[in-house]
Amino acid sequence: MNNFFSFIYRHRFDFFYSFLLFFFLVATIIVLPKEETKNIFTALENKTFDIRQNIIAKDKKVNKDIIIITVDDPSYEYLIETYGDWPIPRSVYAKIVDYVQAQHPKYIAFDLLFIKSLNRIPQSDNKLIEAFKKYDNVYTAINFDDYSSNLRIPPHIDDKLKSNISFDKNKLTPLKFQNCRIIMNEIINATDKIGHINTPKSDDGFIRTIPIIVNYPKFDKNNFSEIEDNFYLYMTVKLAIDYLNKYEHQNIHELKIDSKNNLLLGSRKIPLTQDAQTILNWYGESGLNDNKTFTYVSFWEVLKSIEAKALGKKELIPQDFFKDKIVYIGTNIFSLSDIKTVPTSKYLPGVEIHATLLNNILDNNLIHKADFPYNLIISITLAVAAGFTVFRIRSVVISTILFLSLIFLYLYYATYIMAKYNIWVWIVIPLSLALFVFICSFIIKYLIKSRDFEYTYKLATTDGLTELYNHRYFQEQMKLHIANNEKTKDNFSLILIDIDFFKKFNDKYGHQAGDAVLRHVAKTLKKSVRTQDFVCRYGGEEMTIILNKTDKPNAVKIAEDICKNIASKKYELNPDLEVNITISLGVSTFPENGKTPTELIEYADKCLYKAKENGRNQVGKLD
Repeated sequence: MNNFFSFIYRHRFDFFYSFLLFFFLVATIIVLPKEETKNIFTALENKTFDIRQNIIAKDKKVNKDIIIITVDDPSYEYLIETYGDWPIPRSVYAKIVDYVQAQHPKYIAFDLLFIKSLNRIPQSDNKLIEAFKKYDNVYTAINFDDYSSNLRIPPHIDDKLKSNISFDKNKLTPLKFQNCRIIMNEIINATDKIGHINTPKSDDGFIRTIPIIVNYPKFDKNNFSEIEDNFYLYMTVKLAIDYLNKYEHQNIHELKIDSKNNLLLGSRKIPLTQDAQTILNWYGESGLNDNKTFTYVSFWEVLKSIEAKALGKKELIPQDFFKDKIVYIGTNIFSLSDIKTVPTSKYLPGVEIHATLLNNILDNNLIHKADFPYNLIISITLAVAAGFTVFRIRSVVISTILFLSLIFLYLYYATYIMAKYNIWVWIVIPLSLALFVFICSFIIKYLIKSRDFEYTYKLATTDGLTELYNHRYFQEQMKLHIANNEKTKDNFSLILIDIDFFKKFNDKYGHQAGDAVLRHVAKTLKKSVRTQDFVCRYGGEEMTIILNKTDKPNAVKIAEDICKNIASKKYELNPDLEVNITISLGVSTFPENGKTPTELIEYADKCLYKAKENGRNQVGKLD
């Protein structure tokens, strides 16, 4: 137990620094929301999300009931040759809707904006409008932006399109837009199956999240000031709600957001970030490559099938191909500017983002971020484990291997729970802190070892009573000084000291008094010499001083000064007793009095003996 407390006391400063380090780690995590730091860690964390998504995407299966009709490059060429220009007449989309509806799909959704156009063909537009009136399972989109009211007056949107949803505005602040790219009023009048399709990018240009709810305020027509907040749902969410109500009988009529910012859709939850976005769970490389994840059908194939059906010929599209399917219609060519970059694909058609969101909702596997306390606990646990491996394992190689194993284990864990439970836990902050602690622990461990070495070395070279160097250290220094001075042709001197009548102090006043006298003399000797000189306890009441680069006359002068200094002051043994202390001294110098430690000590001892013969309290001399 005494050894334990001795260890604690010796390393009290090391433990204090360790505590400060731990406090710094916790404080660092707490203050991370500062904007500059947050942006750095967010960007790095997003990259770890992308890597994890790419790893787990290959094991995911898409819903085969989702089909995408896409305007790809061959379709675009066919449409330009057939209709002369883009955008094509809207009656073409009406034909597509009628053809697909004949096979009884569940839903059709357009990832297209049917905005007003100066080149509009009223008869063609009317056919599309009639299709929206005729079918109650066809969805289309609007898009919000922040264009100035000087460029475009913010249009009013029919109240039937907004979503009546209440939530805690302290916990949820949906993205707010100042303007809207409105579609034809006739379509808005024909259907309420309209939602927004905004897909904002992260700072690095990637799309990872979808704003489920956005805020497009109602504006005063006179000064365009905001009157009230109006909230709008993402188009695919509207479709998903209708699907769940009709095919799963979820009975979703009022939208609710719980205390944890989950949008509740019956038995499903859409986890929302603070700005009402949800994190998509991606399905791998897709889009413009040949290995598409979702089922794609080219726009031109559908049009050719429509022509073949009208002529009674064999269609390119199999019979009942769209039966009971959810069909998205969009584009996937660069020239139409609807290609996105997502974690699993550099080039992804915007329409596939809608399909991904719908698939996520139906599978109930949207990504949600782990709560801050959970991430904090993980970070501290990894940091503590990193420090533990350093302090408990002596081998640097083994502790490093264990640390790297810990890192890989955590990376596997972070990837596994994203794949298994759709949970996004931090990687960058926990591993950064673990690495920081790992490095700092090695530094602290080195400092502790260094201080232990110093402490052990001090014990091995220092006399415990007088705190002078001990006899062994004296012998080592004598050999070292002789070796050095033989090379440099310099000299050094040795003073041998004996306390006069020391035995009488012990006999008359006790050994404790004798110990006090020894400490007093040792302290006086250390104050009387230079820092480069060595004061040692030779044994019993004898002490030595090695004077570096000092010749005989100067050494004798120093010895005489020390002798006078000791004798001139009375020493207080206790409050009622003062005593006189004197010493006898002998001096030898290298190389004139000896060239070995033994010779120098013998010569100094003879001088010391001469001082005692002549009455003590003096420096003895042989000549």
